[in-house]
Amino acid sequence: MELKEIVFKLIGPINPIGETNEDNKRFENLKIMCDLINDLIQYTDDMAYCNKDHYEFSRKRASDYVYNFLTNKIGIAE
Repeated sequence: MELKEIVFKLIGPINPIGETNEDNKRFENLKIMCDLINDLIQYTDDMAYCNKDHYEFSRKRASDYVYNFLTNKIGIAE
């Protein structure tokens, strides 16, 4: 089982189905998912910021990877 499948199982379904009671539960799951995404982005962005000016290759590589991911793949502007 992949990590994302574990997260999906822990949070539960987020896609509304048109039934009010179930959709209310799924909306709460959606809010949890969005909070998690925000936390993960903040965590990786903080790591990238702390390492962006270091001269060690591995630290700079990690920082550059995150900035490239956030700007080019996700579309978050600096």
